[in-house]
Amino acid sequence: MGSDKASFQHLGWWALVLALLLGACQAHPIPDSSPLLQFGGQVRQRYLYTDDAQETESHLEIRADGTVVGAARQSPESLLELKALKPGVIQILGVKTSRFLCQGPDGTLYGSLYFDLVACSFRELLLEDGYNIYQSEARGLPLRLMPHNSPSWDLDSWGPTRFLPLPGQPPEPPEPPRVLAPEPPDVGSSDPLSMVWPLQGRSPSYTS
Repeated sequence: MGSDKASFQHLGWWALVLALLLGACQAHPIPDSSPLLQFGGQVRQRYLYTDDAQETESHLEIRADGTVVGAARQSPESLLELKALKPGVIQILGVKTSRFLCQGPDGTLYGSLYFDLVACSFRELLLEDGYNIYQSEARGLPLRLMPHNSPSWDLDSWGPTRFLPLPGQPPEPPEPPRVLAPEPPDVGSSDPLSMVWPLQGRSPSYTS
């Protein structure tokens, strides 16, 4: 009896150890600490509209020749793709021209076919009124459009430009081909459904 009791206690301890091991080996979801996951949609299509009180009221537009201007109306060249590079830092790409928005050392904006981390990375600062401010991450220069009819301007004295990101409209689907409605049957005809083709001529079998 004593040996049986010892064996039972020994098996009980092994069962307890096995249960603890199985509990420790259960799979639990590991929270992903990637900072990019805070951007639900990492790529956004937007129009950047500015209406600051310095005679600039337009949409930022990247043209095929690389120039960056302000357009009064939305256009295919002003539809931009904003993609997160890291928390608070984005790249801006012209959807139609496939040119990256970049900024030179003097603050001049231009569109480049090639992405440059120093010239084409912008820090995105969100304001309470829904507008955003963009600054060159490497140089700290504000992103702003040149005022109309102004050959030169002092970037530092004017300060940053506020941009309102407007959602980009998806392209309209092509119209389906139009199908002509069938003509109504001729109820007065002996063949209202046109199931009998008209004879183009008598068969040679009936030719005498």
